[in-house]
Amino acid sequence: MKRTTIDLWVGLFVTAGLAALMVLALKVGNATTVSAADGYRVTAEFDNIGGLKPRAPVKSSGVVVGRVERIELDTRKFVARVTLRLDRRYDFPADSSASILTAGLLGEQYVGLEGGGDEKLLKDGDRVTITQGAMILERMIGRFLYGKAAEGPQPEK
Repeated sequence: MKRTTIDLWVGLFVTAGLAALMVLALKVGNATTVSAADGYRVTAEFDNIGGLKPRAPVKSSGVVVGRVERIELDTRKFVARVTLRLDRRYDFPADSSASILTAGLLGEQYVGLEGGGDEKLLKDGDRVTITQGAMILERMIGRFLYGKAAEGPQPEK
């Protein structure tokens, strides 16, 4: 009788642990957030998207307002075309700007959307024309080192 009670408690404990791991996995994979299925799509073109992936968040002032739906290469202009699905609750002016940002030093990349001042609003199928691509850490370090090397040695005072 005692052995059955202990087995029951161990089973409940293991089940709770597995449920906690499942919740954690869904949280890390961004699968717990409500999808913007009733939202509207806009596209933006970037020179470089870095490590941006589909389902990455679209944030405005730190609030998730949508998700990256699709990423494809425009073979005529050789730029990345990113399709964003924005939640219908959030209206953005037509002159809004989009940039690819990083959460933390080595964190995930997301699309930051800043509202403009136009009275006309973005609607389904519109294009965000003001964009800024991802900042690549290796390129920034290379530019810094190249700039320092170009300066040459500094005379001592």
